Order: sequence, then C-alpha cells, then structure tokens
Amino acid sequence: QVQLVESGGGLVQPGGSLRLSCTASGFTLHYYAIRWFRQAPGKEREGVSCISSSGGSTVYADSVKGRFTISRDNAKNTVYLQMNSLKPEDTAVYYCATDRQDYCSGDMEYWGKGTLVTVSS
Repeated sequence: QVQLVESGGGLVQPGGSLRLSCTASGFTLHYYAIRWFRQAPGKEREGVSCISSSGGSTVYADSVKGRFTISRDNAKNTVYLQMNSLKPEDTAVYYCATDRQDYCSGDMEYWGKGTLVTVSS
C-alpha cells in the first residue's frame, strides 16, 4: 500500500524550531521530487518547498526562504523540512506530496494526511 506519513508537528513558541519528516511506505521515494505544502485555517493551500529526487535542486516560497531547509535521506526513504525562526503565520497543517517527475514539476501524485504546526506563545 502506497503511503506518505508526515510527523514532527506540534506546538512551538515564536522563534522556535521544528523538523518535519515525510516517510514513504510501499514505494521508493528516491525516484520522485517531493514538495511540502501547508494550509492555514481559512486560507488556500500553498507550496512551501520542493526538492528534486537527487536533492541537488531545491525551491522555497518567499515567505520561508532563509528560515526553512528541505533535505532528504533516500536511504531512509524520508524527506525533512527543518523550520527555524518560526512565526505565528507559519501555523498550518503541513503536507508532503510526491511529484510525478524527478524534478519539481508541480504535478503531484501521492499525498500524506498532514501534520499540524502551531506557533504560539
């Protein structure tokens, strides 16, 4: 069964850090580019970051550039999103999804169910 599972979300104070993980089961993640999305309450889903299958190419939304870092460990079938200097506006459910290509094409295929990140004092 093909499955993507996000983990690592939680409650953190402004300025704090979290590392999200996206782990695949039932298929090999390293063939695909992976994108992180987020959806805040009452807002549309937005792309946060993307990494190519090799890890050699990464993309970030302007809102997270310089604060978030995407990486992957293909041996562990896992992609990470390191989030630093978190702000209240980063509060959202974070999802990972596979691209149909090995580069960040934006044509997504498999989705996880999400993990909630809450940034609040």
